[in-house]
Amino acid sequence: MAFGEASLARMRRLTNVIHARTAGRGKTAVSFTSQPEPRTIGSFSRGRQLCAGNFMFAGYLVEAPSTSIWDLPIPDAAFEAEIHGFIWLDDLAAVGDGPARQRAQDWTHDWVRRFGRGQGPGWSPDLTGRRLIRWINHAIFLLNGQEKAASDAFFSSLSRQTNYLARRWRTASKGLPRFEALTGLIYSGLALDGMEDHVDPIVKTLAQECADQVDGEGGIPTRNPEELLEVFTLLNWAVAALEDTGKTPGAHHLAAIERIAPALRALRHTDGSLARFHGGGRGMDGKLDQSLATSGVRRLKKKGLAMGFARLANGRTSIIVDAASPPKGRNSANAHASTLAFELTSGRRPVIVNCGSGVSFGTTWRRAGRATPSHSTLGIEGFSSSRLGDPRRVRGRETELLIEAPENVRAEVRESEDGSEFVSGHGGYSRTHGLTHVRKLMLSVDGRSLGGEDTLVTLDKADEGRFDKVFDASMLQGIPFHIRFHLHPDVDAEIDLGGSTVSLELKSGEVWVFQHSGRARLSLEQSVFLERGRLAPRVTQQIVLSSAAMDYATRVSWTLAKTQDTPSNIRDLVYEDALAIE
Repeated sequence: MAFGEASLARMRRLTNVIHARTAGRGKTAVSFTSQPEPRTIGSFSRGRQLCAGNFMFAGYLVEAPSTSIWDLPIPDAAFEAEIHGFIWLDDLAAVGDGPARQRAQDWTHDWVRRFGRGQGPGWSPDLTGRRLIRWINHAIFLLNGQEKAASDAFFSSLSRQTNYLARRWRTASKGLPRFEALTGLIYSGLALDGMEDHVDPIVKTLAQECADQVDGEGGIPTRNPEELLEVFTLLNWAVAALEDTGKTPGAHHLAAIERIAPALRALRHTDGSLARFHGGGRGMDGKLDQSLATSGVRRLKKKGLAMGFARLANGRTSIIVDAASPPKGRNSANAHASTLAFELTSGRRPVIVNCGSGVSFGTTWRRAGRATPSHSTLGIEGFSSSRLGDPRRVRGRETELLIEAPENVRAEVRESEDGSEFVSGHGGYSRTHGLTHVRKLMLSVDGRSLGGEDTLVTLDKADEGRFDKVFDASMLQGIPFHIRFHLHPDVDAEIDLGGSTVSLELKSGEVWVFQHSGRARLSLEQSVFLERGRLAPRVTQQIVLSSAAMDYATRVSWTLAKTQDTPSNIRDLVYEDALAIE
């Protein structure tokens, strides 16, 4: 990280502390004027784990049954940020019994005593907004049975945080952090006596942020589907809080919700989960459905891409493809080199996946999860379609931005009586090897068969010259490449027929068969599935087609199809109720 960036980050933290400590001189609320209905979704199983003293945040598990959450050893800055954001209140409220309420009250009032006057690490605009939303949502849960002194201290802290946020929301990074800060300020301005003056200007600001950050197709610059859901959820909460108190949200605010809802529907697989791209996961169970229902927007996405993703869906099968240039600049802090990678889900069973985000498993896994080999697409050996730059601080953490990324990725989706066809290409290997990757996918009209064709091709004389140079350096052995199909851990895979096919059996009883044209070597290799909420990556497998580009055009064809004896409308009644900690 450059010296200037490090100095700026230290100065921002110092200024946050100064404003947090002086914010107590502003207005102080002593009661609620209104209180939004709790709309956050918690996890019952995570709440039970918290009650048992198992604290799992940011991929770290700390087992401390008799310890306050504020006395835990802090393994990582992300762990510390999560506990100061108070999302865990949703989990304790989901349990809702006496022990859960006692912990919620003890830990919240302990935060007021330890950090409520502006000290400690929890004073940043996004964390403060996140915390205010939870405190106000669960105020009855937190204040029930408390003495007046504790109640007064609670309101005093709410007031200080509101005054702080009114001063510092502008310093929140654009995107999700700023939406969290602004929504938190709207919540507190509406709910707290004497804080109403904050509401009207922030409503206008939030509307302008929607106009700036949500594009005409309902996408955001990071192209992270799960982050889009988080933004959408916050905008819905703000609308509900405003309308409950008789206020009208801004026009751009409402228009952004109208645009995002169809985009999210297009980014959802048949199992209800989100496509896992650019640092995003599948989303909390039920959250997407609840947010879409709350929005009241029933419109579906029109033809074309949704936030740069193409969706093919026929029968019980959904396919989502990354079909656009990756995020740029600071928006690429969590982006992946996943251009033309796809995921496939059958019914409610993921089949082909990407490895996912390794953020919660440390720096090494985080970098590995961003590379092209961790995605279900073609990659030239030793290279990713986008490269990572030097580490720098973005949104308060060390990361690398994408550089040398494919530009002008063009994609087309066509519908016919035979099914749905996707065609796209990117030049991520043009500068290094003179090669463009072109991918064609054809999903049959009944969703039972997917045909694919991956081509590496030179497009002009300059590309041919670069290809010749690399080819000669290989001692005429060609340019090795691999086409990877990462399998979900619940898929059982075996190589059949002397190594020419792979059989895939799903827990639903469906059986799929993978075959290829014979111009590549097929293998079944180990892979990993990086899933948030787990203590370690899950071991899984990947189908790999390996070959070498020997000419100006190299083509590999493959198919993935259900067996004839697999019924089209299979009853999938096998459910797993796994705890978050495994």
